[in-house]
Amino acid sequence: MSKNLLEQLREVTVVVADTGDIKAIEKFTPRDATTNPSLITAAAQMPEYQDIVDQTLLQAKKDAGAGASKAQIVSLAFDRLAVSFGLKILQIIPGRVSTEVDARLSYDTEATVAKGREIIAQYKAAGIGPERILIKIASTWEGIRAAEILEKEGIHCNLTLLFGLHQAIACAEAGVTLISPFVGRILDWYKKSTGRDSYPSAEDPGVVSVTTIYNYYKKFGHKTEVMGASFRNVGEITELAGCDLLTISPSLLGELQATIGELPRKLDPAKAASMDIAKISIDKATFDKMHAEDQMAYDKLDEGIKGFTKALEDLEKLLADRLSSLEVAV
Repeated sequence: MSKNLLEQLREVTVVVADTGDIKAIEKFTPRDATTNPSLITAAAQMPEYQDIVDQTLLQAKKDAGAGASKAQIVSLAFDRLAVSFGLKILQIIPGRVSTEVDARLSYDTEATVAKGREIIAQYKAAGIGPERILIKIASTWEGIRAAEILEKEGIHCNLTLLFGLHQAIACAEAGVTLISPFVGRILDWYKKSTGRDSYPSAEDPGVVSVTTIYNYYKKFGHKTEVMGASFRNVGEITELAGCDLLTISPSLLGELQATIGELPRKLDPAKAASMDIAKISIDKATFDKMHAEDQMAYDKLDEGIKGFTKALEDLEKLLADRLSSLEVAV
């Protein structure tokens, strides 16, 4: 019997679940899982995860002390909620979970480093070692510098909101464990800017971007792993078969699982090694210049940070409302 696309993909690529929905993770049994502020905010509103939210709030209230304000309790619970979901996810998967630093710290290296250490300390207190955690940080110059510091301390990082080759090279040169280039969001930008409704999968600008990054890394022996993210359709995924990792939403995992057909490997380190690719060295001036010249990367990084910030603000409001409900109940 022929294998489905998901089974074949797993033979050449590590499949990661892009969700905060624990039931979806149980269904698809990925090795790793990634979350982001939008996914955590969505999961926190699902009735089946109300217990996680409530337990986190009540523990934060207890730890904050008798004189703590509502804002202080919510702030403490907010910092812990992503870790609470991460701990639940780690009970299911054999590998790593990515937990994101507050997007509002994206241009602050010192604050990002402090928050990364804090997240690792929370996991450690719950009995989880740093080898099972990826600290997720936006791929600003400041975020990449923070990741460089954390990596030297043995804290592994996943650099997200990555749209340009300059960001990818800077991450590799900083010794980052893993990057998450965003395929679908790149496609979104090009569709909007060109007025095109669609692209053939092989010509999809997001696919082309990740392919370029993957080949550059393999050509020059960079150890940083490439994990394609933010997919809009199955075609984008099948064109990146062979990528180190792909993080995929439950709906697209289901589509891959339901589809029988051949899945040829598209990305291959052996092929990349023989390619004629120019080496680029990235310092801050080069990074800033390339970022300013790459309108798509400039727009999407800014938009992504603002979008995650909005999700975090929504989550803070959700937690404040829920805390009020719990206090009334008591």
